[in-house]
Order: sequence, then structure tokens, then C-alpha cells
Amino acid sequence: MENRKTTYVLVHGAWHGSWCWKSVRAALQSAGHNVFTPTLTGLGERSHLNSAAINLSMHIADIVNLIQWEELSDVVLCGHSYAGCVIAGVADQIPDRIRALVFLDAFVLENGESLMDILPPEVPQAVREFARTTGEGWKLNPIPAELFGVRDPHDAAWVDAQCTPQAIATFEERIKLAGNPGDIQDIAYVFPAECHPNLLISHERAKAKGWKMRTIDNSAHELMITHPRELAECLLEYAPPE
Repeated sequence: MENRKTTYVLVHGAWHGSWCWKSVRAALQSAGHNVFTPTLTGLGERSHLNSAAINLSMHIADIVNLIQWEELSDVVLCGHSYAGCVIAGVADQIPDRIRALVFLDAFVLENGESLMDILPPEVPQAVREFARTTGEGWKLNPIPAELFGVRDPHDAAWVDAQCTPQAIATFEERIKLAGNPGDIQDIAYVFPAECHPNLLISHERAKAKGWKMRTIDNSAHELMITHPRELAECLLEYAPPE
């Protein structure tokens, strides 16, 4: 019998964890597909490992190792927000394992850039000061979910309770790309109707690169929380027809 399952690896953004994909994961699994939602080192249920030493390279290694040790191939790799940096690094290292990349309202880095480098000019200094005054200088506490468009009070309270601090080094380390993601032809950028100003540069870069552009109506940044059904439908477009 032909294997009609698609393998999805969904990578969460800053301060989040595997937990944020619950609804999307359930929808994809109920459609018969393989779904992996790893938690990056130092976050969520792995927050006991949090330290100043955790950087972007470690988070890239988290996902590369998952794909290698689970022996995954033909992967649809999706990264939300900060995880745009992570999936770019993963695709650069193991492009032969990746069928498609989905940047979910995610940051788009060029070689030698950090996430801090592409934020609006006034933001990095404020972020570093926030880490100094509230995070012992090495970690950033989560931003309230309401600021990212989670307007349902119950959902916002849940997200705020689940989010954990993240090492600032993950935002400051500059990515090293050899250019291999160019071997992956199927790259899409999914963005919400309500654009966060910190992501304007990434939106423009995605358009300039000629990636497939997809908008989810009446949505904001936390799409997997506020619009899981619509997001799952978008991801299911990568699955073979019944």
C-alpha cells in the first residue's frame, strides 16, 4: 500500500514550547500524518536546562538531531516567529531531508545576521536593557500574549502561564548559512492579516525572494493559538490527496 502520510516538524517560537501546537498537531494527526513538535532546549518542559550558554546554534542542533535520530525524510518543516531563524539553519545543514519550508510569520535572516540585527533600530537596546533589569542579564522574560494578538482572555492567560524565559544569546548569535536552502524549491511564507512591526522586514524579504505567500484572514501573530483550524488546513495542502 502506498504510504500517503506526510511528516511534519513544527518548531515553536520564542518563549513557547511543544504545548503551543496542541490543536494543530491534533488536526494533522487526525488526518493520518506524522507530526513532531519538539521543544527547544531551555524552554517549556525543558526549561530546567535554561542557561546563558544556550544560543541559536544549539536550537538548530535540536531540530537537526531530531530529524536525524528519528530517521525522518521528505519533511515539511514549519517554524513560527523566532523559529524562522532555526529552520533556516536546519535546512542549510540537511537540505536533503526537507521537502518544504513554511515560515509562519517568522523572521527571515541572511547569512551573518542575528534576529537582533533585523529588528527596528530602537528595539535591540530596549530588549538588552530588559534582560539586564529583569533577567539577570542573560535571559528575556516572555512578552504578554495579548501584545501578539491573543485577545481571548482564557487563551491569553493560558499562553502567559505556559511561556518561559529564553536566553538572549539565541537572539544575538549571527547565523552561518552556506546557501543550501536554495536547493529546497518549495518555500512558503504564511502571515497574518495583522502584521507586527518587528516582522515587516521579514515579510518584505519573503516577497522579494519569490516565496509562496499565504495570508490567514482576521488573524495576528499567534496563529497556532488563535487560528489552529485554518493553519492546519494550510499545512494539509502539503499532504497528498486522498
